[in-house]
Amino acid sequence: MTAAETLSIVSDEEAFTEAIGALLAQTLPPAVPRALSVHLCGDLGAGKTTLVRGFLRALGATGAVRSPTYGLMERYDLPPWAVLHLDLYRLRDPSEVLALGLRDHDQPKNLWMIEWPERGGVQLPPPDLQIELEARQPAHRISLHARTPQGLAWLTALKLIRLS
Repeated sequence: MTAAETLSIVSDEEAFTEAIGALLAQTLPPAVPRALSVHLCGDLGAGKTTLVRGFLRALGATGAVRSPTYGLMERYDLPPWAVLHLDLYRLRDPSEVLALGLRDHDQPKNLWMIEWPERGGVQLPPPDLQIELEARQPAHRISLHARTPQGLAWLTALKLIRLS
């Protein structure tokens, strides 16, 4: 990875982490012939769901946005996007991902935001954007890594909006 493919941000409050999620929503790349995938990595309490909440709110979601820990997946229809928020923390085996039917959602204008993607292993496609969140004191660190050309376009747009 080169510096152009990574962006690191320090967040000293929950509202700022939500704002980063909102900026990600505002800079979504154009539709591609498949679903976009975002992997959210980090320990419990690092801010994964907080970032997703900001993202979903920016697209128009109302009501509570919680991590779908027990149901594993929550779908949000936010035209023109359909967002799947997945939390794979409770998976015992990566093959359990197949039962979620993600292949049915692998189409343009679908976006998968996956918490604990390492638990899905090779059953998940590579991410377009990988977001690593670290809970540190006094502030959290958010590192965004582009993993595909679509992820790079997204990250570039995010950098441009942050600079303006």
